[in-house]
Amino acid sequence: MRRYDVADQTLGVDFIDINMLNQFNEAKIKWADGMTPMMEARAIKNVDEQECLRIVGAIGDAAHWETMRFLKPGLTENQVTAHIMEFLYRIPGMEDVEDVIVSSGPNTWPNWRNFSDRIIKPGEIVFMDLAALTWNGYKSCYYRTYCVGKQPTQEMKDYYATALKWLYDSIEVVRPGATTRDIALKWPSAQEAWGYQEEDQAAANLWGHGLGLAQYDPPVISRIWSLDHPLEIRPGMVFALETQHGKRYEWGVRIEEMLIVHDDRTEIISNFPVEQITVVM
Repeated sequence: MRRYDVADQTLGVDFIDINMLNQFNEAKIKWADGMTPMMEARAIKNVDEQECLRIVGAIGDAAHWETMRFLKPGLTENQVTAHIMEFLYRIPGMEDVEDVIVSSGPNTWPNWRNFSDRIIKPGEIVFMDLAALTWNGYKSCYYRTYCVGKQPTQEMKDYYATALKWLYDSIEVVRPGATTRDIALKWPSAQEAWGYQEEDQAAANLWGHGLGLAQYDPPVISRIWSLDHPLEIRPGMVFALETQHGKRYEWGVRIEEMLIVHDDRTEIISNFPVEQITVVM
């Protein structure tokens, strides 16, 4: 700061810990919150960033196609995860694959967002989430739901149709000038949907979050806070909306779309089929 003749000015800090605080105090450096203005700036993606996120969406499309090709009864969740991670790391520009979440059968509801050595059985629901693959700095979040070895039951189809309606009802209200409250109001309360007493008990069941250089760029959308603390949707925002539904300890479905907000339209950049459960025979 002395080198650039700004030692007497306030330093914006986007991350701080106790050691930094001590050093700032010893050096008599004035500091302030630098994270909030940084996140506000990152909420809007320029045209180059939007193109990077389209490429992330295309990588997600390919990974879900590979999942559909590879899935079969008898594999374990972690075998599928390992295969998709290897597939992704072969893509030029791939920096990191933070999570490939593969859950099956009772592991899909409640969604524990992990994978295990559980063996996938015929007729079971499996979902896969590309949570934060990082391509040239830009991140994904992209769920799809599969049924392996048999056709899904009518009850599974009905639950999926409900989750799909929740998702696309919320996408339909996305436009500049709308708010995160408008989106969250399209989702049922945790009590209405699953009988929970508090919204916190269903945190991330019905959810939205910005995508960019972080997995949670603004805006973050939830009935927990968006109803009382709405944020305006603006052109250039890129975020994911995700919904899920299921029967406790039996099976659940989860789906997610990534989208870019434009002045006159909402562009969906996740293109793997979503209209129904993907059946893998």
